[in-house]
Amino acid sequence: MAEIVMPRLTDSMEEGVILAWLKSDGDEVAVGDELVEIETDKASMVYESDLAGTLSILVPEGETRPIGEPIASVGGGVPSDKGSSGRTSPGVPEKPLSDDTTNSDEARPATYEMADADGGPDGTPGEVRPAGSPSASASHADGERIKASPLARRVAAEKGIDLSGLTGSGPGGRIIKVDVEAAVGSATASGSTPPAPSTSTTPAFATPSDSAKGTPEIVELNRTRQLIARRMSESKATIPHFYLRTVVDMNRAVEVRAAYKAEAAEGETVPSLNDFVVKAAAIALKRHPLANAAFRDDHFELYPKVNVGIAVATEGSLVVPVIADADHLTLAEISDEARRLAGRVRSGEITPPELAGGTFTVSNLGMFGVTGFDAVINPGQAGILSVGEVAERPVVTDQGIGSAHLMEITLACDHRILYGADGAEFLASVRTNLEEPGLLA
Repeated sequence: MAEIVMPRLTDSMEEGVILAWLKSDGDEVAVGDELVEIETDKASMVYESDLAGTLSILVPEGETRPIGEPIASVGGGVPSDKGSSGRTSPGVPEKPLSDDTTNSDEARPATYEMADADGGPDGTPGEVRPAGSPSASASHADGERIKASPLARRVAAEKGIDLSGLTGSGPGGRIIKVDVEAAVGSATASGSTPPAPSTSTTPAFATPSDSAKGTPEIVELNRTRQLIARRMSESKATIPHFYLRTVVDMNRAVEVRAAYKAEAAEGETVPSLNDFVVKAAAIALKRHPLANAAFRDDHFELYPKVNVGIAVATEGSLVVPVIADADHLTLAEISDEARRLAGRVRSGEITPPELAGGTFTVSNLGMFGVTGFDAVINPGQAGILSVGEVAERPVVTDQGIGSAHLMEITLACDHRILYGADGAEFLASVRTNLEEPGLLA
């Protein structure tokens, strides 16, 4: 009897939730069969069997188990050639997935999906599906399981859409959120409005001091928000933050972007000003290695690769996909990659490898009219760059009062690794790169 344990599927994963068993207890499974859908801190995925034999389920749907704990066993199981990868051994894998392992086909044989807990179409947080929920076990009339992302299933359940009648546009014909939304739109246009989702609130015990607030609606945190809350609390509690800010003259960058736009062919991507910031930061990180590092267990880890994370707001969550080797990419390549990753985040198709390996983060709220802000450092990084809006403001020049496109940037530093002078030199390098875009080549 060989055990199948809860695998480590992301570098920050500590435990996983059994969303749905795709085989029943006592079924015969073959190597490569889709076995179970697991939700991690970042995504959910369909896990494929490395063994052949009779399945015995140890953990029911809806329950959580830590890394390395058995979740099933296979009687008379014969491991496949890739069984030595450690994903079916009873112990914890020797090390988490890294940039070198997550990109290999052997290290990730299954299909990754964004967890449905990232939020609904109205921006409200989602919830972890309970055992036996219809969205977790949707299937065709012939018993074949419908290939659909968890988010698509939840939206379909809320809107009363039958997944069996939809054609998926995702990888391998998988139904994704946009397919369900299109079906909702078609139903509305034809006059058959889907039934409204049921809503309920859980009354909280109201103390006399709380009674004036009314009865609150209790919104349980999904796993993504739980992770963000835990990691941000950990960051502010354990990382001594200090902040440096400066104002960048973006006149030249605005001119260069306008030239890109004028010369771009129809349909060609034009770099955004945030792409300029990512490239400027990547070059500065290479020149200032302490900013491209982390403090761990009384030592520094200086990373040879410059992988810049970009914060992307999505429905009910915040996801940070990573642009790998950003210092080696051209401005146009960074622009293409940033748009590709942001699109995959918003469509719910981003994979854990695309979220892993960041060495620094850029967070931009300028599009919301925010002039400047202080971001919280992602644990495992030395800093994060906050970017405000680019706005034309009055300035004093040698010729008198003029105007310039100005942008405030703020660097949050981990004081254990970056001292004031280190952070100031890095920030000055970013500013110089932006004020003279020719340096971004």
